[in-house]
Amino acid sequence: MKLEAVKIENPDNKYQVIVGQANFTIFTCDDIFKALLTAVPGIKCAVAMNEAAPKLTRVTGNDEKLKELAAKNALAIAASHVFVVMTENAFPINVLNTIKLHPAVCNIYVASANPIEIIVAETELGKAVVGTVDGTAVTRIESEEEKRERRETVAKLGYKLD
Repeated sequence: MKLEAVKIENPDNKYQVIVGQANFTIFTCDDIFKALLTAVPGIKCAVAMNEAAPKLTRVTGNDEKLKELAAKNALAIAASHVFVVMTENAFPINVLNTIKLHPAVCNIYVASANPIEIIVAETELGKAVVGTVDGTAVTRIESEEEKRERRETVAKLGYKLD
């Protein structure tokens, strides 16, 4: 077995990226795309999904740049039934439940705009995602001042902590 780290291409970490695994690619790629459109009005998004047979990446979306990036990233991963969603004008928190509720979705590996690496194992049969690296390594615990700033930001965003 061979392991490799596949870097997700996301120029300037501009877009939100979701990588997951699902079944029945022939309709799931389009279904996920349609579900994203209903989850967030005005969302720009693309879905690319790898199919085991005929060994290709299916792509759909409403933005050419996102379609190109989603397809390029899914093909680089090359594991069957893995999908890559690229979004603009929406955050994962806005769409994750919509994606997870699709009956063909098995797993979400990562949802982030951070630099991402997908850890891929390759055997004689094919490739599989075994994990992800989302962002850089943590080096310390937040200070009381940083905690206060975090909670102020959360409150400005309209979330209540009490």
